[in-house]
Amino acid sequence: MRALGWRGGLILCVIALCVIAWFAFPIRLGLDLRGGSYLVLEVETQDALAAECDTVAGRITAKLRDKGITAGAISRDGMDKVVVQGFPPDKEPDVRTAIDESQSGWIVSQPGPGQFTLQLPGAAATTLQKMAVDQCLERIQSRIDQFGVAEQNIAKQGGIGESALERIVLQLPGVEDPSRVKDIVQTQARLEWKEMTYPPGVSGTGFMAPPTKEALVAAFGGALPPDTEAYPQPPDARASAAGQTATRWWPLKKTPAVAGSDLRSARRGQDRYGKPAVDFELSPEAGRRFEVVTRENKDKIMAIVLDGKVVSAPLIKAVISSNGIIEGSFTREAADDLALKLRSGALPARVTIVEERTVGPSLGSDSIRAGVGAALVGFAAVMLFMLFYYRLSGLNAVVALAVNVVILLGAMSWMRATLTLPGIAGLILTVGMSVDSNVLIFERIREELGLGKSPRAAIDAGFKRVWTTIVDTHVTTLASAFFLFAYGTGPIRGFAVTLIIGLLASVFTAVFVSRFLYDFVLRSRTRQTSLSI
Repeated sequence: MRALGWRGGLILCVIALCVIAWFAFPIRLGLDLRGGSYLVLEVETQDALAAECDTVAGRITAKLRDKGITAGAISRDGMDKVVVQGFPPDKEPDVRTAIDESQSGWIVSQPGPGQFTLQLPGAAATTLQKMAVDQCLERIQSRIDQFGVAEQNIAKQGGIGESALERIVLQLPGVEDPSRVKDIVQTQARLEWKEMTYPPGVSGTGFMAPPTKEALVAAFGGALPPDTEAYPQPPDARASAAGQTATRWWPLKKTPAVAGSDLRSARRGQDRYGKPAVDFELSPEAGRRFEVVTRENKDKIMAIVLDGKVVSAPLIKAVISSNGIIEGSFTREAADDLALKLRSGALPARVTIVEERTVGPSLGSDSIRAGVGAALVGFAAVMLFMLFYYRLSGLNAVVALAVNVVILLGAMSWMRATLTLPGIAGLILTVGMSVDSNVLIFERIREELGLGKSPRAAIDAGFKRVWTTIVDTHVTTLASAFFLFAYGTGPIRGFAVTLIIGLLASVFTAVFVSRFLYDFVLRSRTRQTSLSI
């Protein structure tokens, strides 16, 4: 009786905790049940290599400036190479020292006098690409959190092959119009401040950005300098109102003076006309660099570039240290979104949407009705079969099965797991696995009764001899479920989570709860000679 007491108390405590969980932490519904958006993003990891080259080029430029050495061109060549050239031959040792201090692990060569080439090693490039995917995932997660989408699921896509490893899956329950979210997660938000290269014979405000790239190249005599690149500035609302409808092209240094990674904070503010703008603050180290650059370029143009396009190209009238403003034709929402992207950090590489699905809430409701209906029908069919075939022992199995479902749903609530349509399928499969365990036990008990044993001895032998078989069957299924969880995404993981919890609950109910029920019924019937099975 004492053993029955603590076992019964344990079962009641487990059930009570599960019921409390239902009310305290309602089960979250997945995308296919609640409705929302499903996006698959592919990370352009080559951008991360280009960004690393630009960073190294910027460090070398700063080191040479500190040493008072002027180089003709320090720029990226392709996606994984930096070229330093045009410096005085007698400064070659100092340039090599600056290069060594600015990077680690690159392959440095000297193709000719007055030129160094830095090559990013293949292993380092692979590491950078993998880090780019991880950073994209982290920063997209930060943007979605700040945007306010609740209960989202963001993860790298499982699978084998490099393309699979470069993809990120987003499930956004409750988001029916994903256009703004798509802009939030897809915009790279790579912010750069770039010095302008003036054409020969032009300085200060004497330069007007031409409307075509060809006209810009012609202003430089047919070829841009090696360290200069053409950047477009699409017309904004103010420019359109002023009659400017063509894109303007600016000749800017490839290596930025300051980048968005140097930002400490960003928030929506106002420009001098009272229109929405974005106020920013640089880190102390970046502020010192920006102060030097703006002092050297006073009365010259320095462009603000966002994702490869010029946002504005103001004339530097004063030395700027750590605070500034980004002006443009922003709405309040656009300024908030840009500040959010800058605060969360620029994506190290561009991302493109390769798959998109939207599930409406009505379709989700239909899925819930169909899934719950199928589960109830399956449960009722199993219950009737067990009662018909095993008589009163079938009632034991039905109670154990009900406790199994209670534990499964309660555990999902405690774990804040998400229930998906495949998760409902996992619930139904769990019902089958639980009944299968009871069938094994009952059939073994029947065999023991056929050998002439008493009901109590048959029950003892049945549970003891079937235990190994139950463990074997559940462990093999659990192994499959763990692989589904580890390598699957979205609904597949939902199915795996439900199956794993259900299998563990099945072992507890089929062995512990069922045995308790038998012992409870036979507790005062020491001479009982038959068993309804």
